[in-house]
Amino acid sequence: MHSVFQRLVGVIIIVIVLCAVALLIWGVTATDAETVWNPVRLTLAGAWTVLYNSEVPRAGIWGVALAVALALVAIVVATERIVARRYRRTPLGVIERSLAPKQIMDRSRGVFAGEVTVTVLIPAHNEEASLPATLTSLKDQTLRADRVIVVADNCTDGTVAVARQLGAEVFETVENTHKKGGALNQALAELLPGMGDNDSVLVMDADTQLSERFLETAVARFRNDRALMAVGGLFSGEEGHGMLGQFQRNEYFRYQREISRRDGRVFVLTGTGTVFRAIALRAVAEARGRSIPGVNGEVYDTFALTEDNELTIAIKSLGGLMTSPRECMVTTELMPNWRMLWAQRLRWQRGALENLGTYGVTPQTFRYWSQQVAIGYGVFALFAYFGLMFIMLTAMDTWVWFPFWLGIGLVFMVERTVTVWRGGWRARLLAMLVFPELVYDCFLNLAFLKGVFEISSGQNATWKHVEHARPEASSGTLQAREPRHEAAVSERSASEG
Repeated sequence: MHSVFQRLVGVIIIVIVLCAVALLIWGVTATDAETVWNPVRLTLAGAWTVLYNSEVPRAGIWGVALAVALALVAIVVATERIVARRYRRTPLGVIERSLAPKQIMDRSRGVFAGEVTVTVLIPAHNEEASLPATLTSLKDQTLRADRVIVVADNCTDGTVAVARQLGAEVFETVENTHKKGGALNQALAELLPGMGDNDSVLVMDADTQLSERFLETAVARFRNDRALMAVGGLFSGEEGHGMLGQFQRNEYFRYQREISRRDGRVFVLTGTGTVFRAIALRAVAEARGRSIPGVNGEVYDTFALTEDNELTIAIKSLGGLMTSPRECMVTTELMPNWRMLWAQRLRWQRGALENLGTYGVTPQTFRYWSQQVAIGYGVFALFAYFGLMFIMLTAMDTWVWFPFWLGIGLVFMVERTVTVWRGGWRARLLAMLVFPELVYDCFLNLAFLKGVFEISSGQNATWKHVEHARPEASSGTLQAREPRHEAAVSERSASEG
């Protein structure tokens, strides 16, 4: 039944999107546009004929479209607020919501669990090239971690030696075949039983550098709110990789802005750097196989293709609160070529869909379902835009300007530019050009479509870890790396929806 529903996830999204598209087409074909002034025809240099068309959609169409959009937004927001209020009022003893704020506050009232501590876990598979910068960023923190443990998973390079040389503890996995999630499960199985309610675990990637106040901010948040279960990072991309790198940085800048405007209410706790309370991780392990999917006793669901997105949904399903403050920044890797970017985004998209299939339709997953439908509708809109433009260019000898839609395009350009303003002049220039980013979005949309059709047809999803170049390797021998940052899926849906 579980596998059948997972396949239905893609079908459900396709059907909903097609219904929305059919409604749009009906609305366009069933009404005539209003003409503000008679079309004006100009000839430039005696060779290029340009037609200014003044048609605009009728007011009724605008009203219906705006009403539907606002209604959908209101439904999503209302659902989030209802869930939040219900979880805050969850009485003591309700097992399936063991991390609900009221339960946590009732259990911890009048009890001093000690000072907040931070133990860092860094899962690493052949990461000797990137590990030094990561460990250095931990030493530069305004508040130092109590312990730093590198979880060396089936390493065949100098990862273990580099970690010990730089002062970190090393935990070596034993016969792990479940990649990052399995490695962390082995380490957490030994670590969590000895941790108190005020002890916390920072899980960060081996190719990530934290902002200097990351740990200080996370610890302060935990001290000020006993019900807070996780503090995630807001990631930005490393420098370099040409225009492709700038595309990705712009994407991440927009995600940062979106979460900041939501006052830190995060879509996904990123694997690049998130601090969890030990009590939250223990609760997830205890609930696995009972109220949430997975193997009982394991924190990470090793069957999930995107383990960070799945863990976020797991904590939310148990009622846990989480945040991503703007002070908690992480700098992480970017995909250096289109092939690796394709593999990364296909994994994110397929993983997000599989997580929805695993958890089903619940109040906690309603926003995620909405986001997937919004992406699907955006795919149709973007490809229809380029398709109609191509038809006009090839079928007509007259270039037609629509001042109304040019105005809409200008508003879109301003929005794209403002949302990456903090990224500097390169980010702003790329955003102002509009069309390069639209082409980039088309590429991402193709990955979305492939993910949807793969899960609908029951194809198995696979991925492999790709290693960084070793220090002695030339830049020309850089190998592929593990795709990460599932939060980008949510960012795309938020911006396109």
